[in-house]
Amino acid sequence: MTKQPAKNTVCLWYNGDAEEAARFYAKTFPDSAVGAIHRAPGDFPSGKKGDVLLVEFIVMGIPCIGLNGGPAFKHNEAFSFQVATADQAETDRYWNAIVNNGGQESACGWCKDKWGVSWQITPVALTKAITDSDPAAARRAFDAMMDMTKIDIAVIEAVRQG
Repeated sequence: MTKQPAKNTVCLWYNGDAEEAARFYAKTFPDSAVGAIHRAPGDFPSGKKGDVLLVEFIVMGIPCIGLNGGPAFKHNEAFSFQVATADQAETDRYWNAIVNNGGQESACGWCKDKWGVSWQITPVALTKAITDSDPAAARRAFDAMMDMTKIDIAVIEAVRQG
């Protein structure tokens, strides 16, 4: 029986390096894998017949297609992967993998990988803290987050407690 393609797939545009990105994601995140690699059947504006055109991959259970469409479009923060982490070790592992592989830090738990895809590395503890039923505790946690790049769970918990 042939596996049916996903009804809804995230398509990410790359400038010739979709396969490299997909392999990095598969190596870095659980429940991730590289699937089929499709080569162009003919020349196209940013490549030649036989070049990698599409890469099927999964990132943490989300089906994706990497399209090597060329330099015309760049990734931006309007799209991001949000990764809920269980603890500081997991937060650090994902953050460091992305940033130390040519990525860059941003604010409030956001970073970009070397291909420009945005990631929110968001500890569950942060989400709980900024949605605390005590508005003052939620505000303290939120204000602390606003001053961070990578989220420090110990700081968030400390300010949440007052």
